[in-house]
Parts: sequence; structure tokens; C-alpha cells
Amino acid sequence: MDKLDYCQYLLSSQNNYTITNLAEHLPKISHDQINRYLKNEKITPKTLWLNVKEYIEVDENGYLVFDDTVLDKNHSQKIELVRKQYSGNTHSVVRGIGVVNCIYVNSKTGKFWVIDYRIYAPEQDGKTKLDHVEDILRNIVFHKKLPFKRVLMDSWYATQRLMALIDNWEKIYYCPLKKNRLVDETGGKEKSQRIDSLEWSELDVKQGKLIKIKKFPSQKKVKLFRVTISTNRTEYIATNELTASDIKQVKSTCSYRWKIEEFHRELKQLTGIQSCQCRKSRIQRNHIACAILVWNFLKRLAYLTKCTVYKIKHQSLYSYLTKELKKPSLVMNLV
Repeated sequence: MDKLDYCQYLLSSQNNYTITNLAEHLPKISHDQINRYLKNEKITPKTLWLNVKEYIEVDENGYLVFDDTVLDKNHSQKIELVRKQYSGNTHSVVRGIGVVNCIYVNSKTGKFWVIDYRIYAPEQDGKTKLDHVEDILRNIVFHKKLPFKRVLMDSWYATQRLMALIDNWEKIYYCPLKKNRLVDETGGKEKSQRIDSLEWSELDVKQGKLIKIKKFPSQKKVKLFRVTISTNRTEYIATNELTASDIKQVKSTCSYRWKIEEFHRELKQLTGIQSCQCRKSRIQRNHIACAILVWNFLKRLAYLTKCTVYKIKHQSLYSYLTKELKKPSLVMNLV
């Protein structure tokens, strides 16, 4: 039993991803043997990088996109990594395992690859989600040395600390600010006010506003754009790209953020990443690592064959149905 065997199981299984199910389908391999392997193995984000770096189509103008997702464990009471946390998917506090992810997007082709991740477990390592994003960024810049130009992230990460870090590396960020964030557009002549109380002229809407975010250095200005997502949803996008003056271009840039939502959806629907019920944190970490490796493999095949990851994952079911229709193992009878 090794990680390739376990990944093959997550790749091949369609709806049951438990260790018990795996043991039932592997001759001479018991549940205890699988459990022991997963408890003693240590699969890390470095394994992901080693398996993806050769397939990335590098782009000097590429994007890094950060976001976190929560693996649903609402009915699990004794899994070590499970904690209460806010889920953007359900817009509520749930019990689950938090995973901070980073994808790399080629701006020319729109293709993307997951290149790093971190498990959010402050009780074990004392790190916040911001710490994890900073660690990933530093690793990309100084170790992976992957070229990129822009960083896209959620409002949760729109902090002075991270934005200044990206600034110092002469990279560009685009991130939404919460509507209650205090900003100043008067150059210090008036008090800071909530973003959602700003007045927007027609020109402001098209070209953005130059503002200072409260508690940021006095000389540090950013461009703020009001972006209408739907009839009842508006985002306020901040960027250090002060030459940005076209709302259409800003919308186009920010649209790459949805790539990571695509990744999260496919990861949860196709790899069984949420299905492991083992209690030990090491087993959970290894299961999550293998699930991400499986998604990486599916996405690589999808780009090669120009198929969707869903078609590739479910193609064995097509073959099975064709076989059953020709020669059924269960023969239907009617009176």
C-alpha cells in the first residue's frame, strides 16, 4: 500500500471513498493496514508541487489566486482537525476542516493549476489564514520562483500586511474590501467614512477613485472601483495598480478569481476530499493531499483531451452501462 494506490482509489471510486470500502475491494489488504499506512505516511504540499511543476504553462503576466474552503464535517465530533469556522459557501459557521489554497492562472489561455495549499489548524501550528497566505507567497517568490504579475484574493486577506508585502515585491493586487471598511478620498481634509457611504459620479464608476484606507501609511493610496456583480450585490475592489482606469478591464481581471471557485467545486465533487471519517489529523492531512493530487491529475488529462474533468472521472460509468446494457448482470423480468 502506498500513496499511488490510495490516489488510484480516490480517482476510480465514484461515490464511496471510505477506507472500509477500499479494503473490501483490495485482496489481501485489510482496513487496519490502510489505516496504519495513512497514519504513518506524511504527504505534504511539496508532493503536490513536484507533481504539477512540469505541466504549468508559465506566464510572466500570470495570476496567483488565493482563497480558502471548508471541508464539511458537521456530523463529525471527534476528528482532530475539525473546528467551528465561517464557510463562505453556506454563509454560516460550520464544523469543518479549513484549507487555504493557491492556484496559478495563465492570463493568455485561462488554464489554471493548484500549486500550493495549507491546512488551517491554529491549535496545532499557531498560524492564521493570513500567515498561511504569506508563507505560500514567500515560497512562490523565493523557492518556486514562478513568474506572476497579479495577485487576486478575497476580502478576508485584504490587510495592510499582505498588501504591503505584495507592493514591496512590485506585484499588483486586486481584492474586494468590505463595505464597512473606512477610507478617505479627501486627502485628509475630512474624516474617513464607510465605503458604502461614498458618492460615485459617472466618471468615478468608469475610472475608479483614488483613496487611502484607514490605518494604512498616509502616503499609500489605492484605486477603488465599484463593481456590480448582480442586482443585489456590489463589490468594492481595491488595487495598487494606480494606472487602472477602465471598469471593464477591472471586471475582466477580477473574473479570474472564479477559477478558484471552480477548483473548489470540482475538488469536492470528484475526489471524495470531504469523505474521510478517520479521527487522526495525520490521516486527514494525507487524505486531503491525495485528493488534491487526484484533482491535479484529472485537470491535466482534461487539458490534454479537451474534455471536462467530470467526463474523465465518470467515463468508467459509461463503459459499465454499455456493458450492462449488452449483457446485464441483473436481468429484468416483467409479468
